[in-house]
Amino acid sequence: LRLERAGTRAAVVDSTRRILDAGFDGAHFDLEPLHSGDRHYLDLLDALRAVTRAHHVPLSVAAHQIDPLPAFHSLWGTLTNHPKWWSQAFFGQVARRVDQIAVMSYDTMQPAQSLYGGYVAQQTSLALEATPPTTDLLMGLPFFHENRFGHWAHAETVPAAVRGVRLGLSRTDPDRVRFGVALYVDFAATEDDWTAYREGWIRPS
Repeated sequence: LRLERAGTRAAVVDSTRRILDAGFDGAHFDLEPLHSGDRHYLDLLDALRAVTRAHHVPLSVAAHQIDPLPAFHSLWGTLTNHPKWWSQAFFGQVARRVDQIAVMSYDTMQPAQSLYGGYVAQQTSLALEATPPTTDLLMGLPFFHENRFGHWAHAETVPAAVRGVRLGLSRTDPDRVRFGVALYVDFAATEDDWTAYREGWIRPS
């Protein structure tokens, strides 16, 4: 999508209005890739929020990961021309415009479960710091098992992700109410994934 075009943004808003008029309970957007600081995306969210509020339904978005190091998104974008990360400030700008934000905290290039869990803990903390308490914050769990550049199935596991989310939550904002996890993706999940989710998140020992 060319969000810099007013006509493109207007078409997205009009489509959303039609969907909600048809009776759907909300709208979720996963627009990728999106560069950190994209003003046109923020303008789109402002327009969409007006529509969803008029229908009394939530506006939800999937979000890129947050810079693990200061300004890392700029370095990565320069080297690869792909916006893998957002600045924490931009993440906060997006979070303040929506009712729910889900961090795609997978495809992290981490080679081991311990490193992945630590990375998810950091992402959880950064997201909690930037997300207002009035917005639902969800951390993504990897319910898929591909092996490719950026994702190692033996490292990015549900148990490691849940441990990381719990660690980040406990050390940053343990009393946060509007917080949870998002399971991506259900049709690729194994029974072990569901068991790890239930035992690690729903009813931890």
